[in-house]
Amino acid sequence: MSHNHSHQRSQTNLLVSIFLNIGITLAQVIGGIISGSLALLSDALHNFTDVVSLIISYVASKYSKKSATSNKTFGYKRAEIIAAFVNSASLIIIAIILIKESILRFLNPQAIDSTLVIWLSVVAIIGNGFSVLLLLKDRKSNMNIASAYLHLLTDMLASVAVLVGGLLMKYYEVYWLDSLLTAAIAVYLIFVGFELFKNSFKVLMLFTPSTIEIDDIVARINKLSTVKNMHHVHIWQLNEDEVHLEAEIDFDKDITLSEFDKILVQIEDILFSEFGINHINIQPEFNKTDNKNIIVQD
Repeated sequence: MSHNHSHQRSQTNLLVSIFLNIGITLAQVIGGIISGSLALLSDALHNFTDVVSLIISYVASKYSKKSATSNKTFGYKRAEIIAAFVNSASLIIIAIILIKESILRFLNPQAIDSTLVIWLSVVAIIGNGFSVLLLLKDRKSNMNIASAYLHLLTDMLASVAVLVGGLLMKYYEVYWLDSLLTAAIAVYLIFVGFELFKNSFKVLMLFTPSTIEIDDIVARINKLSTVKNMHHVHIWQLNEDEVHLEAEIDFDKDITLSEFDKILVQIEDILFSEFGINHINIQPEFNKTDNKNIIVQD
């Protein structure tokens, strides 16, 4: 399947997941108010963030393919990274709020209509489980889809926890378990959200991808014929598909433009095949008096 078809499929799956989660959220809010279950309301709140995150992911997915213009030379290629950053940050914020509320409820436990909690958690498990399956295939190749997938997966697991808690409350009347489950859900949200938050933050800050060692690249390119010194190197990840490199290269003789083109083809092949860098911009130099350090702060 082509990349465009895969992208279209993921957009359709996101749209289906949005409508599923709108229905789940409305049902859980009403059920949480009627039953008095904080765990159910917290699950509904998380589901609401799912709806928001899925909408963000869907809009970002649509915008990411818009063409570049003279004032947007990269187009909207970073839209999905921004979506992943916002979604992961929202997971952490919601989790902190849930922990606070669970402590307050633990100190003041209340009787809960556990039957309603059980049935609504089953509905949420089925709906979120289906959404998780829809996004399962594309989550590994797209950070934006991964953020939406994590929202849905954690909410499905949260619903499973709420179901278990509802059953225990129904048959053993341990209502404090509602608060404990809420806190456990929140801690898990922080755990899964932080890694995605960190990765998207690194991309937005133009950090060098963790899989790439600049010293190894410089040493490899410096071995090429006529190359004297590779310096002033910048490497960053633009989005899921593009890793960019720009650098200056000193040559040991005053080569012609056609000779440079031949060497450039070699460099491009090495950087792509050995280091996964697919966008390269090289500035050739000869006897230029500038800073020859590998890393130069512009």
